[in-house]
Amino acid sequence: MNASTSVQITSATSADRDDGGIRAPAPPRTIEEAGLPLQFLVDLTLKTFFQGGRLPLWDLSGRLRLPLGVVEAVLDFMRAERLVEVPGRGPAETDLNFQLTDTGRHRAEVALKRSQYVGPAPVTLEAYIAQIERQSVAHMTVTQQKLAAVFDGVVIDPALLDQVGSALNSGRAVLVYGPAGSGKTFIAEHVVNVLYGDIHVPHAIMLDGEVIQVYDPLVHKPSRSALRNEGLDRHHTTDERWLRCRRPAVMTGGELTLQMLDLQFDHETRFYTAPPQVKANNGIFIIDDLGRQLVAPQELMNRWIVPLDRRVDYLALHTGKKFRVPFDVSVIFSSNYMPADLADEAFLRRLGYKIYVGPVSADAYRRIFIGASERAGVPFDEDAYQALLRDGHAKDQRPLLACIPFDIVSKVRDRAAYLGTTPRMTSESLVWAWQCYFATN
Repeated sequence: MNASTSVQITSATSADRDDGGIRAPAPPRTIEEAGLPLQFLVDLTLKTFFQGGRLPLWDLSGRLRLPLGVVEAVLDFMRAERLVEVPGRGPAETDLNFQLTDTGRHRAEVALKRSQYVGPAPVTLEAYIAQIERQSVAHMTVTQQKLAAVFDGVVIDPALLDQVGSALNSGRAVLVYGPAGSGKTFIAEHVVNVLYGDIHVPHAIMLDGEVIQVYDPLVHKPSRSALRNEGLDRHHTTDERWLRCRRPAVMTGGELTLQMLDLQFDHETRFYTAPPQVKANNGIFIIDDLGRQLVAPQELMNRWIVPLDRRVDYLALHTGKKFRVPFDVSVIFSSNYMPADLADEAFLRRLGYKIYVGPVSADAYRRIFIGASERAGVPFDEDAYQALLRDGHAKDQRPLLACIPFDIVSKVRDRAAYLGTTPRMTSESLVWAWQCYFATN
């Protein structure tokens, strides 16, 4: 396989196709339909005014992502409680300017001490669960044609590709294992582009008065249709607390800890951030370098038993309240370790597929080498290549791994740039690069 092709890990590039009939949540017409307590909406509005100063109705509606009618109902209550006032107005009803009164400013400061979350109004946990189930990743089907298109131009064993495609349709977790440099991470990253169909992601969830921020701009990328319609949906035909995005893909590596899989509560801002598996809902969650984390792999595997079995996860607020969230993700584990070294037999049975990615064939290695040469701008030379096989791989008993060609050829390019010469692939230059790469004499 060609391990030199770059892949963006955040979302599927093919996800701007038809969304498969997934409906966007309908906009709330009343405070009751918004599903949020009036006092919560009042506090959020107070904090929005405290941050934004004097605001017209349409601006406040846009900041809260709530329809004008709902915002007007909240403001009517706040005016009756003397929390806001109207110092002036424009020519239209929606041009009314509101600002905090002294009482409102004091109440806003109190609200900010409880939570500094200021932004789009959250959705309820019940609404979130229903929407995740409606747009489940299990509704997607990966075909041989789709996977072939994703890996077009990549040197990869067709039998390996068949295993990957079948695994993605299983709805079960997948373990991709093999020696370092064989292309496991590359395969996992490339699989992201199999995802298709837009989904709807909430900015935040509210539970027991606590806010959990779900939307992450590093993970959730607005679909092209959402970008085209940005600012045009002024009649609120959909609930704007949800953002239409491409299906997400989240990757974690050696930095992953058990604590990262729980809600992250910031004691300064007093609100939560969703863990990576929640951000990955309706998409792919890749755990790379399994076994390299600070926590023992067996402990990490035990954390996944319930989610992988029941497709749900359990999280807890700092108050101790536990609640259930969907675990609607295609999970891909990638590791340099053998399966038996990572977990016991009971857990391994929960992995639907265990796919070995090892050294490539001699023919595949040569094609990868030629592709790496083209990418590095170093003309391929057959005699020099054969010398490397003989004096490098055979002599040092190094397997033909997919990562080696570009790593070697790029050093030839780097050396030529340093010497101010035209890059040339010779037996001498390849041996020099080999020695730098593998620290041999």
